[in-house]
Amino acid sequence: MRKCFIIVLFTLFTSQTFSQKSEIGLFLGGSYYLGDLNPKWHFVLTKPAFGIIYRYNFNQRVTLKMDALYGTVAGNDAISKTNTLRNLSFKSPIIEISPNVEINFLPYQIGNYKLPFTTYIFGGIAIFKFDPQASFEGNYYHLQPLGTEGQRTSVYNKKPYSLINFSIPFGLGFKKNIGKYVSFGLEWGLRKTFTDYIDDVSSQYVDPSVLSSENRPISATLADRSGTTNNIGMQRGNSYTKDWYSYAGMIVTFKINDKKKCKCPSYREKEYQKRKK
Repeated sequence: MRKCFIIVLFTLFTSQTFSQKSEIGLFLGGSYYLGDLNPKWHFVLTKPAFGIIYRYNFNQRVTLKMDALYGTVAGNDAISKTNTLRNLSFKSPIIEISPNVEINFLPYQIGNYKLPFTTYIFGGIAIFKFDPQASFEGNYYHLQPLGTEGQRTSVYNKKPYSLINFSIPFGLGFKKNIGKYVSFGLEWGLRKTFTDYIDDVSSQYVDPSVLSSENRPISATLADRSGTTNNIGMQRGNSYTKDWYSYAGMIVTFKINDKKKCKCPSYREKEYQKRKK
């Protein structure tokens, strides 16, 4: 994923036409998630996030934006209070690469004092990598290899879910000129994903003895932390809904390679004029 992003940026930067309308900068903000462990509360357990932003401005209304973002999302039944008896919690890093199209509500051009600011909406497609983890007795365990819902077992015959998936980013923002070469903005975007396992929770409780014997004993411990018995076959998550995640924060970009062609005579021309005098 990182190599693909670097190749795209290199191609853009080495093009004279693209560079004349380009911006590059940083994203600083936070990330959070919506799913089985937090189905409705925005900005709960928001964690720091950062990234690199590249923009190519087709005109004053339409911009292509490339994002490479990193953040962490988390969920906790005790905090969201949606299902406190289940008593599950997790955290997961999210690495995302995405091309987006921004549509400005007002004509906008970085460095143009007549077009100083605009609000905008954006949308695109993203590829992201996640890795759900849970804490137990002071240690964090990667949950996907443990197969907490019967993956990797011969009894349930369920395939492990992929840690790389696609999402659809969309959202809104505001950007404003700060001087001739700098733009400052605020942005909030949601990501609709096609996986229900960012939190490692989706379907039913499985037999803990199967998890202990075919996977690892810690699999059974982390799969069911309710403290009750006979949960086999009962609902652990909602497999009919997919997980979401979000990035929100500020963006600072800098206009690059905006030098106009020099109309002054070359060094040789200057010397020739001196000699004529």
